[in-house]
Amino acid sequence: MAQEHFDLVVIGGGAAGLVTAGGAAQLGARTLLVERHRLGGECLYTGCVPSKAVIAVAAAMSGRGSDPADNWSAARAAVCSAITTIEPHDSPERFRGFGVEVCFGEAAFTGPTTLCIGDRTVTARRFVVATGSDPAIPPVPGLAALPCHTNETIFDLVETPDRLLVIGGGVIGCELAQAFSRLGIKVSLVDIGSILPNDDPDAVAVVRAQLTADGVMLHEKVEIVAASGRAGAIALMLGDGTRLTGSHVLVATGRKARTAGFGLDLANVATGRNGIIVDKHLRTSNRRIFAIGDCRDGPRLTHAADQDARTVIQNALFPFRKATDYSALPAAIFTDPELAQVGLTEARARAAHSDVDVWRHDFDHNDRSVTEGDMRGFVKIMARGNRVVGVTIVGAHAGELLALASFAVAGKLTLGDLANRTFAYPTLAEALRFAAEQRGQAKLFTPFMRRLTGFFQRFP
Repeated sequence: MAQEHFDLVVIGGGAAGLVTAGGAAQLGARTLLVERHRLGGECLYTGCVPSKAVIAVAAAMSGRGSDPADNWSAARAAVCSAITTIEPHDSPERFRGFGVEVCFGEAAFTGPTTLCIGDRTVTARRFVVATGSDPAIPPVPGLAALPCHTNETIFDLVETPDRLLVIGGGVIGCELAQAFSRLGIKVSLVDIGSILPNDDPDAVAVVRAQLTADGVMLHEKVEIVAASGRAGAIALMLGDGTRLTGSHVLVATGRKARTAGFGLDLANVATGRNGIIVDKHLRTSNRRIFAIGDCRDGPRLTHAADQDARTVIQNALFPFRKATDYSALPAAIFTDPELAQVGLTEARARAAHSDVDVWRHDFDHNDRSVTEGDMRGFVKIMARGNRVVGVTIVGAHAGELLALASFAVAGKLTLGDLANRTFAYPTLAEALRFAAEQRGQAKLFTPFMRRLTGFFQRFP
């Protein structure tokens, strides 16, 4: 069979691959999108969409004392509804309408410029690898023999867990531990370190307090030394001698790049411990091949994949190179309260710079928070003079508030710009202004300025 040639071949139909293929085709490039399963990827079917649907139902059910089985049934229905609503946006028909040729099958490189999909061989001017990631399973003795769940299977669970054991205190672990607990299910969470270890400890403390208040039994800084049991009766033995029992186990200990089985070695694409190695232009060791999203060494977030895709469209199709930059990449954790971060945390800012000031405003001094009866959390701005280098927000709707903060960290707004904006009253966003204006107030409300003001008042 004769080889087919494309301008661009994209491997993987998740968030990164879909944005790349759709954008390239609409720009006029002859584009092939190869996916082995279904378009939409982890985000749609096993990640962001189903988890946020469960979180929303859990928030509504919290404290009602309703039956856990009914609650879980409602959560599963919400997951199905959300996926069904969003699914057409990622459908093959929609992307074919953009001009993308969509092909389902197993893709593997057979050389630096050739790719096989079943008995079909294609070549391309450029390739983009967007193969995603898989759950990482920790090497706990006995764990592999148990019927464990990950985010890829937990949302398909028909029966209601009686007691859920969550391994891992990262984003997925904390979000789902709180959600299941609010659905009326007994939850224990175990982590070898502290929960949410990459985030501001002050902000994490606010989240930790709410997890505990919601009934999540936290076991931090303790190792799981053994796992045993069978379906419905599982035991985890901890290093401190504690024995936890549960009906189900959710493993949420991070993700690993999906790189095996694609013939990357035959394509001269180098991989490392954290995924495919790319340069600042997202190009691999093979100059014709780019890697984006979860499979490359870098942040594993849906919006990072989207940013990668927009970058690689330019770099793969045009001679004008664009460097990727994650320094102002926002991240939100959808616990209640939410925890959102952009740029440097306080600890990282102080470690990197000697001239960092930290300006904080607590939500218990925000009138919208007071009127809504939810005064948990704060805004914390890290700045070097007038330049904002990081923002941490923990509280209601923190993820939404982060949008404005992202402009500041990206250099589009200064601390003074935030301080001098007029925000609608009463809004949570005013907390950003109140934090930002503290620097100016410290310089303005001084004995000298009081004397100067008094001097001018002598004149008629």
